[in-house]
Amino acid sequence: MSLMRILIFIGKSIVGALLAALLLLALLFAYVSICLPSVESLKTIHLQSPLSIFSNDGELIAEFGDIRRTPVLYKDIPQPLINAVLATEDQHFYEHPGVDFLGLARAAVVLVSTGHKTQGGSTITMQVARNFFLSNKKTFARKFNEILLAIKIDHELGKQAILELYFNKVFLGEHAYGFGAAAQVYYGKPLNELTLAEYAMLAGLPKAPSTANPIVNPKKARERRHHVLSRMLEGGFITSEEFEEANEAPLVEKYHGLSVSLTAPYVAEMIRSQLYDKYGDVIYSQGLNVHTTINGRLQREANSALREGILAYDRRHGYRGPEKNIGTYSPKQQSAWEKILAKLPNQYDLLPAAVIQVDGKNAQALLADGEVITLPWQSISWAQPVMKNHQLGKIPETADEVLHVGDIIRIYQLPNKSWMLSQSPIVEGALVAMDPKSGAILAMAGGIDFSKSHFNRVIQAHRQVGSSIKPFIYAAAISKGMTLATIENDSPIVIEDGSDQTWRPENDDHQFHGSVRMRESLVDSLNLASIRILQQTGIPYTIQFLEKFGFDPKQMPEGLSLALGTPDLTPLQLANSFARFANGGYQLNAYLIHSITDDHQEMLYKAKKIKLCQNNEDVLDQTIEQYQCATQTVDSQIIYLLDSAMQDVIGRGTGKQARILNRQDLAGKTGTSNDQRDAWFSGFNQNIVTVVWVGYDTPKSLGEYGGQAALPIWIDFMRAALKGMPETSLQRPEGIISVRIDPQNGLRVPASHTPSIFEIFKAGTEPPMEGDAENTETSMSNQNDSQQNKNPSLSDLY
Repeated sequence: MSLMRILIFIGKSIVGALLAALLLLALLFAYVSICLPSVESLKTIHLQSPLSIFSNDGELIAEFGDIRRTPVLYKDIPQPLINAVLATEDQHFYEHPGVDFLGLARAAVVLVSTGHKTQGGSTITMQVARNFFLSNKKTFARKFNEILLAIKIDHELGKQAILELYFNKVFLGEHAYGFGAAAQVYYGKPLNELTLAEYAMLAGLPKAPSTANPIVNPKKARERRHHVLSRMLEGGFITSEEFEEANEAPLVEKYHGLSVSLTAPYVAEMIRSQLYDKYGDVIYSQGLNVHTTINGRLQREANSALREGILAYDRRHGYRGPEKNIGTYSPKQQSAWEKILAKLPNQYDLLPAAVIQVDGKNAQALLADGEVITLPWQSISWAQPVMKNHQLGKIPETADEVLHVGDIIRIYQLPNKSWMLSQSPIVEGALVAMDPKSGAILAMAGGIDFSKSHFNRVIQAHRQVGSSIKPFIYAAAISKGMTLATIENDSPIVIEDGSDQTWRPENDDHQFHGSVRMRESLVDSLNLASIRILQQTGIPYTIQFLEKFGFDPKQMPEGLSLALGTPDLTPLQLANSFARFANGGYQLNAYLIHSITDDHQEMLYKAKKIKLCQNNEDVLDQTIEQYQCATQTVDSQIIYLLDSAMQDVIGRGTGKQARILNRQDLAGKTGTSNDQRDAWFSGFNQNIVTVVWVGYDTPKSLGEYGGQAALPIWIDFMRAALKGMPETSLQRPEGIISVRIDPQNGLRVPASHTPSIFEIFKAGTEPPMEGDAENTETSMSNQNDSQQNKNPSLSDLY
């Protein structure tokens, strides 16, 4: 064969090879373009993140979802962590085009020569391709696709975007996805606050996150950290001194649960349940951020007021004894007793303790952590034994009348660091506060311990409201022509129900008060006068009128028991209705969700602003100004009169304990159901409405009225809620005048005569608090002088 032929053959072979290579490249390009996923989707990738719920001031209330993730931007990733990851996972990250071909070749040689895979060839970019687009199944086809995708990703995204995706996607054990979440899980700190040793620990986790993390296997985790530090030292990322210090650092990793900054579990569960019912399981992985109307400061005060109020009620009703007794004590038994205590859960934030010594008027108790604390006499002396029907036994004189060695008890620490004997309460309560001008729920405590009961009493407990209903009954009466000056008879009444059954209702004090004005009947919460007021107003009319306050007519009993509060309502329903007294009679619906954003902070939902529209101009502007007009359903005169009367409830009636708040703009009403099974207080000013309920989940007598069990909780909460809030008052509407009434006989007093203090006391009333107690506001028309000494009646005043 001649030289020329050889050269021609070689030339044709080269051309053929080039054509074959070009054809292969064309086929690869077609395959990458058609068969592999689009890298473009990585630019808008959705990382699975939990549902997060926040207060209106940005405090985290709860997260729901198995995946813990705290996304970080590339610019916020600490450089030492980047160095640690690159030194361990991909030393040539910035040099290769997404695939380290030399690394792959070395891994292939080792695999062929030994039959074992001892070193990996995957780059960070290849891991991103696998994590986002491919399975973890080890096949040559998957590896081939992984290589092609990595090259494509590196070309289209760039190095910083790839690192950001990797640092947020990679699984690092203990439900933590991404390094931001791992920092919280293992150290309870933000990523930028970790040490070099901690960065090295996290960088070593991707290889075996479930089996070699520091919580599951500290020994392997330490070895892995040493490996990472060694690679960093070899790569020149750290000095020898830094290596030695980090390598000798003790393991401080432990599991850190969710860092919730605001305790509001009933709020969180209410929102989770609502979203789940509407959207299903998808809510746990879409990274939704729900911003509530809850005010962080007020929520803390609600939690505290309800807890302290329930514990105070529990102390007033005596000590039920220890949870159990575990026998005599000796120092040799301390370790065993600590283990017993460690198994007991904290209930209502009350710690379990074991009594180890009782001496005179003091006692010593052991805690689960081995600490021995002293219970002084002042923390024990309240513990009278419980008898039947809320009766208490003998007042103790020494500690051994209350406590014995081996008793398992509950204690809590006071602000002055002393310890208080307590017990797990068996009564429950609820508190809800809302803004009457918008309907926004500001605070909600559906019980005192969510871990013990998920039952949200604010929205789920339908209980008899007792006398809390009376302001609404009286509003119906005024709408039909009565006034606060109308005289009603508070005397015995017998009602037959047509089945040979008779009902003989009584007042709470078992007294009869004769002729009383409607104002005084409401102030003193008189049952018999209220029944007669309902009789005169008419039950059908009253039920229809109560609908103006948002009550469901189907929940209203069609009988005179309505006047005593036999409807079963929730605290939130009652708050919604009392809000109309506070805002001038406008219809609002309580709401809890202010807005919802996705994981990119894009707005998905925002509650519409509410405005109490008082003129046509407001109504016309609502579309332009992006708000929604609230409808006035109750006449402002009626609202003003009942607000005035309920201010007297606090000023000198069943709610007079609230005078301690020293404000003139508060109004409210106590409520106690039959046999004292439910205790209520509902109170408000123009800026906040708060309703408190206390009772047993399985109804039985509390042994206290609303003014004793519920009102102190309301006072404690409102003391904090009203701090810094200026006093406000409803503007007096046209058509309302004040009429002076003689408190002794209920008759109108001539303008020239002013009753003396002696006359007021002689009538059995208290001195006026602010202004004249003998004044009453009345809606009037066509008044003339000839009527001024007559007893006001329907014909006189309307």
